[in-house]
Amino acid sequence: MEVAEDIVIVGGGVAGLATSLGLHRLGIRSIVLEASDDLRSAGYALATFTNAWKALDALGIGDLLRQHHKRLHGNVTKSAISGLQTSELPFQAKGKHSGDHEVRCLKRKLLLEALAKELPTGTIRYSSKVVNIEESGFFKLLHLADGTILKTKVLVGSDGVNSVVANWLGFKKPAFAGRYAIRGSVDFKRSHGFEPKFMQFFGKGIRSGAIPIDDTTIYWFITWTPSTREEELEQDPAKVKQLLLSKLGKVPDEVRAIIESSELDGFIALPLRYRHPWELLWGNISKGNVCVAGDALHPLTPDIGQGGCSALEDSVVLARCLGEALLKKPTGETKEKGEKEKDEYERIVMGLKKYARERAWRSIELISVSYISGIIQESQGKMMTSLRDNALVGFLAGFLLKMADFDCGKLIIS
Repeated sequence: MEVAEDIVIVGGGVAGLATSLGLHRLGIRSIVLEASDDLRSAGYALATFTNAWKALDALGIGDLLRQHHKRLHGNVTKSAISGLQTSELPFQAKGKHSGDHEVRCLKRKLLLEALAKELPTGTIRYSSKVVNIEESGFFKLLHLADGTILKTKVLVGSDGVNSVVANWLGFKKPAFAGRYAIRGSVDFKRSHGFEPKFMQFFGKGIRSGAIPIDDTTIYWFITWTPSTREEELEQDPAKVKQLLLSKLGKVPDEVRAIIESSELDGFIALPLRYRHPWELLWGNISKGNVCVAGDALHPLTPDIGQGGCSALEDSVVLARCLGEALLKKPTGETKEKGEKEKDEYERIVMGLKKYARERAWRSIELISVSYISGIIQESQGKMMTSLRDNALVGFLAGFLLKMADFDCGKLIIS
């Protein structure tokens, strides 16, 4: 059975739902295909910096989410080798990083629910896995695992690091960064007593941190560079937990206690992946009426907290560019059906090319800075860790704000 849809978005994560909502705000209908049978809430939480809140405000859900998430006052970095504080950076101070910054730790589940709630009923179609993409004139045909065929004018891939759409565009699978991550959260059911600050600790080949989400919940994370022996432990939660607790170093007792109290089933090591920046220079972010966004476009390591933020940026820019293409009234005489389809297709192609131009260099910058920051943060040699903790730590903290100093703009059609 073949079903026609104007815009199909593959992937119901942050980028997919936010793009659909951006289009909805402009009066443009889309559908979102999600392979799982429910919202994908894995990941616990994500740091959201100023650039993300500008995007959330553009989408119309910023104030709703602010009510449930505490604003952070600054970043505190300590050495897990010496136990001493090495850097403190206020988020609200006026200075070289363009003034006040809004930073919160956002529950992923609440973000996805807020996005989904604003979409028209039936927009998200669960248990819808794309297995093949085929060209058909000015349209794309999407073959789903259940045998359904969708015919669409626009195809957006926001289907994560293993993106079917990115593969169709010619992108390689994201590269392994040689590092792993584990994340979790703890709900104290009462006041946790932590200051509203982004805390991080740099050790030998390991970086850890804890961030308050609200008055009762703390999000924690660990990224590390494993030895060959440690890689063999990655799927044994008990051994992974024991290993990481032994590697944490001199972190505050209350932070160590959070990780110790976390459920064992959360200790699954996830490989960190990223896209080589040069792929975005030579590859196709868009091709015809197809494009990618979010992790399908720019998977990056988590070292500057911009994964979710950049996905929200993508969504606003993409919705705006598609809106300009689809809402533009054709000029000239009344055209035949074939001519109308061709004219609309050409406008869509130009709109997606504009989106690709706007996002290419921003994506390259984020991937590169994040990757380099990660290497420095997880230094292992004595000389490099000393240089990091005594000279570079301020620059690393500053990157958090520098990369967040970006405005994706409003959902306004010129």
